[in-house]
Amino acid sequence: MEEIVYLTLQNGQSFQGKRFGATGEIVGEIVFATAMTGYLETLTDPSYHGQIVIQTFPLIGNYGVISHDFESLKPSVSAYIVREHCGTPSNFRMESDLDSYLKQNNIIGIYGIDTRYLTKIVRESGVMAAKISAKPLESLEELQQFAIRNAIQAVTCKEVIVHGKGNAHKIAVWDFGSKNNIIAELVQRNCEVYQVPAFYTAEQILDLHIDGLMLTNGPGDPEENSTIIANLRKLINKVPIFGICMGHQLFALAMGGKTAKMKYGHRGVNQPVKDLKTGRVYISSQNHGYQVQSASIEKVGKLRFINANDNTCEGIDYPEYNAFTVQFHPEACSGPKDLAFLFDRFIDMVVQNKGGR
Repeated sequence: MEEIVYLTLQNGQSFQGKRFGATGEIVGEIVFATAMTGYLETLTDPSYHGQIVIQTFPLIGNYGVISHDFESLKPSVSAYIVREHCGTPSNFRMESDLDSYLKQNNIIGIYGIDTRYLTKIVRESGVMAAKISAKPLESLEELQQFAIRNAIQAVTCKEVIVHGKGNAHKIAVWDFGSKNNIIAELVQRNCEVYQVPAFYTAEQILDLHIDGLMLTNGPGDPEENSTIIANLRKLINKVPIFGICMGHQLFALAMGGKTAKMKYGHRGVNQPVKDLKTGRVYISSQNHGYQVQSASIEKVGKLRFINANDNTCEGIDYPEYNAFTVQFHPEACSGPKDLAFLFDRFIDMVVQNKGGR
């Protein structure tokens, strides 16, 4: 028999749905993701830590679960909301179905909710706390007090992990919630990657004798990470630096810039970004709820990319500091690969910097 569950939003609105995946109750920040495919990448993206994700595409799970497509070892979402989940997937690569995968990883799912209407609420009112429960809530106090805390510490690696051992360029990937494809793109470009925990100090990173530094994506409020920001300041101009998503935001903060929370963020694989240097527009994959305020970095960096929908900051060049950062995901899978050339740009900077030693 199908179990009825309730989704209650911080604004008091309540929805009735049916449970799949794990049992139990959960509180999280409710957000929506617009990708038509790539639900496995969404589920395993560490940037979704602490969040209840609405998948806007109506049918999810039709090609099953394929571990090769994961962005990390386990899912990071707090819960998963879909209009309809496929109980009988079909794909020659599949290893299990979505319901079983969520159960194995203790992730609560809801289906049978009007996700189109729910998404409209989040678009109009902004992201907010929500709770999935077996009974309707009698009080909103728990939701009003909810906040995601120490998110990066929850998803970072616990020790140094080496990838592509013996390759030519020694790159530290500072793991704030890294996606597997970031590391894969670097290894493909002849890099020996040292994936280091977020709690590593600048001195520990420099002791690895690296040729370049990658700042990864990650969850939560970037301004919360004062210790990381202080360590990052010590690394500026020591080696070439490339930042993605959270790394983009943390670098801006280290340079004296400011960040702000967005109303509902950018989460999907169809976000248009304009290169202000060439005028070309690219289609990008994104997952973030905070933005760098463009005016706050004018004295130290040059705005390079903007979002073609809302003109928010999507990338900054720091030519005097041998660094550049982007808000979007150039490594994204599933999603467009239009911007993978940025990894080549980073490697070129690394090679040039090594030549000057």
